[in-house]
Amino acid sequence: MANEINFILTPIGVVESTLSNVKEAPCQGFQGAPTAWISINKNVIDGMKDIKVGDEIIVITWLHLGDRSTLKVHPQDNPKNPLTSVFATRSADRPNPIGLHPVTVVEINDNKIKVMPMEAIDGTPVVDIKPVI
Repeated sequence: MANEINFILTPIGVVESTLSNVKEAPCQGFQGAPTAWISINKNVIDGMKDIKVGDEIIVITWLHLGDRSTLKVHPQDNPKNPLTSVFATRSADRPNPIGLHPVTVVEINDNKIKVMPMEAIDGTPVVDIKPVI
């Protein structure tokens, strides 16, 4: 296929959360997600030096437990919602399970950034962090 490009994403860190499985995690952060730590790999720690407490950032994750063959879902995992194509939803189940998490920085300690609210589960790979502009 002419427009198919394969590439490798390298995690820059990992989510450390009290959420340990997908079923207990809210669908969105504003739906009661806890605070969580983003543990940044030591080899990219210089990339976080200008992040400050109070900053609003977007944490981009790889939702490693998502079903990559799913193309339609019931939004919010609610069967009462109509079946909807994944590209019109925020579902973790999708061909490339990239998660976008708008959060606020509440603490920074060494190579860790504490954020809230974060609906990603413990062990979720972090692939990037960007400021909210």
